[in-house]
Amino acid sequence: MLQTPVRMFSLRPDAAAVWRHPEVRSRLAHYKAVLDGAEPPFYRVAKRMEVEYRASWDLSELLETHREASREFARYYREAVEAQRLGKPRGRSYLDLKAHIASRLVNPCRLCEWRCGARREEGERGVCGLDARVRVASAFLHWGEEAPLVPSGTIFFTGCSFKCVYCQNWDISTRPDNGVIVTPEELAAIAVKLWLRGARNINYVGGNPDQSLHVIVDSLRYMDVDVPLLWNSNMYMTPESLSLILDIIDIWLPDFKYGSDKCAKRLSGVDRYFEVVSRNHREICSRGDVIVRHLVLPGHLDCCTKPVLRWLSENCPRALVNIMGQYRPEHLVARFPERWPEIARRPSPAEMEEAYRYADRLGICWRPVS
Repeated sequence: MLQTPVRMFSLRPDAAAVWRHPEVRSRLAHYKAVLDGAEPPFYRVAKRMEVEYRASWDLSELLETHREASREFARYYREAVEAQRLGKPRGRSYLDLKAHIASRLVNPCRLCEWRCGARREEGERGVCGLDARVRVASAFLHWGEEAPLVPSGTIFFTGCSFKCVYCQNWDISTRPDNGVIVTPEELAAIAVKLWLRGARNINYVGGNPDQSLHVIVDSLRYMDVDVPLLWNSNMYMTPESLSLILDIIDIWLPDFKYGSDKCAKRLSGVDRYFEVVSRNHREICSRGDVIVRHLVLPGHLDCCTKPVLRWLSENCPRALVNIMGQYRPEHLVARFPERWPEIARRPSPAEMEEAYRYADRLGICWRPVS
């Protein structure tokens, strides 16, 4: 078995019982193997895979070197698992390269598909409301996540690339200064502390974590514990950003909100939603363990819920799907319900039942994850 420090934790009965479900075990096989100590988390191997590059190279050269390393990573990881040991690179690592590229992508900023170009390192704030400094609003053991994930070591970052009129975390997504600035070293210490307290994973969330990716990736250079990493995102990131975390995230918890670009624009203020988010879901579904979250919005079954579920059944058949019924009017919808009358209420039992029945007809596995 791969070595890891000893710690103690407890599981709720439902969290333990969920692993007896064969669909959960098969679809989250890597994540479970990391939990059991049979495999290392991806980031620990990435930081030991040697890659040659120069910091002075232009971004295109760095990205090409990264693509070549990514093609080698699966083989390198299998060898590390088979050998049951992790070596040390003589020079720079694959993780070092990722951190260096991320620092380039933030100035001018191209971390999300707004591609706003803010020079965040120089103090300019992007669409997300952040400069290059990353702020953590809270970090704690979360027992309200999907059963295979609890207790989850959630780290809530401020700022967001979306402007959802119903945001339940509006106090940190729309007010990015509502948090404590953290360095990569401090962020690593927060994650390790959560792990020592019993976290089954480190859950990067917000707000949204994508715009904090540069500090998150760099923080992994200061960690070396066997904890799975989880990315909890709106998935509106650029292909360049996604490529940096594909080989370091062990389990994905993405949102897939809308089946209609018109709804995405009206309710979250973003363009090209379906194109961008489906592209990124297709990529992660081809590479790893995924639990997709879809929040059922009242009055949006035909335009959003059913198209999203249909796309997932055709393009992410291995993903577990959490069809969420906990929508409630919040933020701007609560203040101005007349502007968005169809979502100024909770989804009805009939709407939720229709969503569940539709998922069943598509063969989507959704029951075991909540």
